[in-house]
Amino acid sequence: MTTAPTSIPEALEYYASAFEEIRRVRAESPEAVAQKLQARRRRPLLQGDGKLMLVAADHPARGALGVRDQATAMADRYELLARLAIALSRPGVDGVLGTPDIIDDLALMGLLDDKIVVGSMNRGGLRGAAFEMDDRFTGYDIDSIKRDGLDFAKTLVRVNLEDPATVATLEANARAVDDAYRAQLPIMLEPFMSNWVDGKIVNDLSTEEVIKSVAIASGLGNSSAYTWMKLPVVENMEAVMASTTLPTLLLGGEPKGTPEEVFASWQKTLALPGVRGLVVGRTLIYPHDDNVAGAVDTAVAMVHGTAS
Repeated sequence: MTTAPTSIPEALEYYASAFEEIRRVRAESPEAVAQKLQARRRRPLLQGDGKLMLVAADHPARGALGVRDQATAMADRYELLARLAIALSRPGVDGVLGTPDIIDDLALMGLLDDKIVVGSMNRGGLRGAAFEMDDRFTGYDIDSIKRDGLDFAKTLVRVNLEDPATVATLEANARAVDDAYRAQLPIMLEPFMSNWVDGKIVNDLSTEEVIKSVAIASGLGNSSAYTWMKLPVVENMEAVMASTTLPTLLLGGEPKGTPEEVFASWQKTLALPGVRGLVVGRTLIYPHDDNVAGAVDTAVAMVHGTAS
């Protein structure tokens, strides 16, 4: 096969030797990971139309492996990498968001040249844990993002006014913004107002609470010069986008509703001032019909106006 595969079985076969090499390198030549990252060809953050279409894959590190009604959909690492490889091969996809384990795999596969690579920082608030609101920085930090030559940092900022662990999470995020400013590195904050409901953390996606979360996250750190927002698509996004001057990327969240409904909500919001693109994971990587290439191409067309 001379062109990049577009189906998952084809991709698993196409990258079988790459997977074997990943296993060999990790056991025998771990220094090759840093060498691959340092050698990758980089690009400007924004180019052309100034928009970004990024795929997200930082969910497993928080113990979130489910997609729709499949609790372990993301458990097979080789299938996840195959799906990401398909996505990254599609014209118009600008880059990927992930934790070090996934970014290192993708680097070893040679898939990160000319891509924006976003390092995910805080994954300590494991899904379903009693300590979920204590969202410690257990992934990248700013120093390691710079060390590996990545392009962007990302943090999750869940605010629970009834959980004392929130203040430590807020402080950690503020210090990350400080560090990003010193490194002159863009950092996207993904804020939510969150609550304990029947022993589980639930994000409040009402317009008012999303606006409140934006206000709180925007003020973190000693400078907002390099801060971006990563926000859910909710009702009255006009009001949400009127609440900030920070450049904003839209997140996909857990797949809900029909693909047509989800894509329509993105399409409308992408036209608002300040919206710079999409960061989407499971909705595109694990679409209803398993046509990753088709789902990604649809999203690219909405962000960049064309899929080619």
